[in-house]
Amino acid sequence: MAARTPRPRFTIDRDSGLFAAARQVPSPNHNARPPGMAPELIVVHNISLPPGEFGGPWIDRLFTNELDPHAHPYFGGVAALRVSAHLLVRRDGELVQYVPFHRRAWHAGASRWQGREDCNDFSVGIELEGTDDGGYTTAQYRRLAVSIRALCRAYPTLSPQRLAGHSDIAPGRKTDPGQSFDWERLARWLAPRRYTRKPKRAT
Repeated sequence: MAARTPRPRFTIDRDSGLFAAARQVPSPNHNARPPGMAPELIVVHNISLPPGEFGGPWIDRLFTNELDPHAHPYFGGVAALRVSAHLLVRRDGELVQYVPFHRRAWHAGASRWQGREDCNDFSVGIELEGTDDGGYTTAQYRRLAVSIRALCRAYPTLSPQRLAGHSDIAPGRKTDPGQSFDWERLARWLAPRRYTRKPKRAT
């Protein structure tokens, strides 16, 4: 009988800031949060490299400063960027972590949320592999919801109500996660009943 594949552990270590369920691809593009600052906001983005194409090593290479500007015509304009995110959710639901959650990832750029500037200081950036108008997979919504729940357990300053799109914190400059992202669907995945076992019927 074949051995079962172990189920991923959806827990975050507060000391290391690492997500047990994620593949770790360390990015150099991060720094310390301001003293005493904890994550208070989760920002949802999207990314695809090249635009509209999924899979391949290109997102990992962008966030680790290893993107070959000659590998695709589009890459010449982005290879020199020094950017990152805390987490990526790929089309099949795979989780990839680039920056520990207690560190300041470089994902938001010029941004503002509830009167506060520079959202990188107090936010967690989660990238979905996708495009503004192409739709996202069920696996991505499921893994995004599980990741948000894990973050809220690890950091009491976060909650499922403290969510924003990149377009919300940088209106006019950014449009992601786009019109194809279904916030109501995510809310359904985050509903407590999704995480409560149904009682067994009496026999």
